[in-house]
Amino acid sequence: YVAGHSLGEYSALVAAGVLSVSDAVVLVRKRGKYMQEAVPVGVGAMAAILGIESETAQALCARAAGDQVVSPANLNSQGQVVIAGHREAVERAVTLAKEAGAKRTVMLAVSAPFHCVLLQPAADRLKHDIDACSFSDLKFPLITNVDAQPITSAGEARSSLERQVTRPVRWQESVQWMLAHDVRRFTEVGPGKVLLGLIRSADKSVGMFNAEDEKSLENAFSGNL
Repeated sequence: YVAGHSLGEYSALVAAGVLSVSDAVVLVRKRGKYMQEAVPVGVGAMAAILGIESETAQALCARAAGDQVVSPANLNSQGQVVIAGHREAVERAVTLAKEAGAKRTVMLAVSAPFHCVLLQPAADRLKHDIDACSFSDLKFPLITNVDAQPITSAGEARSSLERQVTRPVRWQESVQWMLAHDVRRFTEVGPGKVLLGLIRSADKSVGMFNAEDEKSLENAFSGNL
């Protein structure tokens, strides 16, 4: 299986043979541009909340929203949720989270409120570009951000990327699905081991490798064999 967190889903689809590298790079650039242009700088915000569960975060966001938008954006692991929306609503949700016993809250230095409905204009624009690209069926399944379920067809891949812009990244559920289906070795591709850390919080017994340069790539292949 492959899976990618937010932007990483494009890399995962390239690895699965769905998209060419050149098409993926173009889509990623346009995705970033459209997201930035969808919400004026300073209007939106994101915050990380540690020490509360996703259901609690959802309830706090509903209380904090009022006539604005705030909702879970990244469901990363048990006790780690990122929220996004209008800055004032995010700040209200952070205050409520502290009152509810959150261990830590952090306002994130980001340029837009990713993975929330404020980015619907970006999703609408990106759909045209996704539709114009050639997609192939997957060589092996991808666990999607939006549904936390495996997909194998080009059509499912298109739908996943289109919906991903405004929907939360269900990473915790994606990891749990893989663990429940006997995935015992994980390799994170790219700099750092952030995703491996999230996987470790779910199950410390699985094999974990990272591939960020030539040496670590060799080690990952050796470990998986």
